[in-house]
Amino acid sequence: MELLAHISPMFVLLVFVGTLIGIIFGAIPGMTATMAVAVCLPLTYSLGLQEGLALLLGLYVGGISGGLVPAILLNIPGTPASIATTFDGHPMNQRGEGEIALKLGIFASLFGGIFSLVALYFFAPALADFAIKFSYVEKFLIIFFALTIMGALCSNMLVGVFSGVLGVLVSLVGAYSTDKGGNGEYRLMFEFMEPYLSSGFSLLPVLIGVFGLSSILIEAEEGVPATASTTGTATARQKKFRLTIFRGQGVNLFRSAFIGTFVGLLPGVGGSAASIMSYSQAKAFSKDPQSYGKGNPAGIIASEASNNGLTGGALIPLLSLGIPGDATTAILIGAFTLQGVQVGPLFISGNTDVWNMIIVAMLLANIFMFAMMYFAIRHIARIVTVPKYILLPIILVMCVVGSYTINYGIMFDVWTLFLFGLFGYLAHRIGLEIAPFIIGFILGPSAEIYFVKSLESFGTLTIFFTKSWIAGVLWLLIALSIAMSVWMAGSAGRAARDPK
Repeated sequence: MELLAHISPMFVLLVFVGTLIGIIFGAIPGMTATMAVAVCLPLTYSLGLQEGLALLLGLYVGGISGGLVPAILLNIPGTPASIATTFDGHPMNQRGEGEIALKLGIFASLFGGIFSLVALYFFAPALADFAIKFSYVEKFLIIFFALTIMGALCSNMLVGVFSGVLGVLVSLVGAYSTDKGGNGEYRLMFEFMEPYLSSGFSLLPVLIGVFGLSSILIEAEEGVPATASTTGTATARQKKFRLTIFRGQGVNLFRSAFIGTFVGLLPGVGGSAASIMSYSQAKAFSKDPQSYGKGNPAGIIASEASNNGLTGGALIPLLSLGIPGDATTAILIGAFTLQGVQVGPLFISGNTDVWNMIIVAMLLANIFMFAMMYFAIRHIARIVTVPKYILLPIILVMCVVGSYTINYGIMFDVWTLFLFGLFGYLAHRIGLEIAPFIIGFILGPSAEIYFVKSLESFGTLTIFFTKSWIAGVLWLLIALSIAMSVWMAGSAGRAARDPK
């Protein structure tokens, strides 16, 4: 019972409050778990280390989980890690299964969080030792592997690949920073754009524009009948959530949670990559891949189990090596620094009380997250009962406010919102694929950095094939992913020619 020896009512309360605030941040487009932790970090100075971590870890878990709410109900990923949740979550909501999709995501989130917590507690040292073997070469190959699934996400492989390459191209707009191995010069822009795009387009305004504003424009074009919302609500009342929906999803749950945990312990890869990789694997191994993107519950399970699996996984390199697994855990280093604690190889053995409290805080945060979201979800789902002529202007205001505040008041982020909202609308009209575009946009900069750093370190392209056995395994997975994309594209073409 050593884990429970130092629990106090204040500790439990701080975990609860942190989880609640994190859910709220995650559910508001533009507000992320990273922002929630950053805003509340100064508060931990007046708290002890254990109480401060209780608050911050609650914010972390709640922020990642809360992103599924707007992803499913509004087609706006509340956090970057919720991108893949929109692919099937929103179509389920549109056909009157919003509450089912939300509860499905909550159960998958709980499973992913607990799975990663078990991995953190039992395997932190061993997993950290394995992760340290990943050089820039292996990290690039992981990103490349994620990029190869762009064709598999679409019914038309060529359109999917084109959309993904376009996303990579747009992600490279800005100054080619010397920190990334570049020459510091601007690229892919006109001279008058340089004052605004030195760091490129911000991710969250792009996400909110492509998923949120474009949906508003499409709805406005189609018209907003007064009875549009009530029809879906009646359908939703007829369909109840049943645990039987998880029948046959055991492999998907474990695989997705494992991918999220594994990607979490690789510094710098991030939750969006974990979610996308898990989603692609679920689709690749599905008996009905064509149903993905049209409201397949397995897609929600894959996305939410993996992005919550990231929470425990990202703490492994932080606590064992002193290396943050993602942006949020990088901020958590600040909490340790404020308290004069050094994370690294000796942290767990030298701070057993703090280690035990971290495990308890993560466990409580996942339980609180599940309880708060599951039992309140019926009320949250009522957002679909609001008439669209009232709801859409509110969403538009939320999009603008979220984009403006994400970088603490930069007006150009609002223009980015409108630019990519218009792009999303035009993409819908001409048949471009949004999902591969976003995947390329998110993973493009990381792929460039790891590729350039690999060449700087080893000086030859052959290193990508000869670096290690890990690289060989990743190349095998890349080849299988490409083969699967080609096979799925061929199957879809044959099905279109011969419906029978």
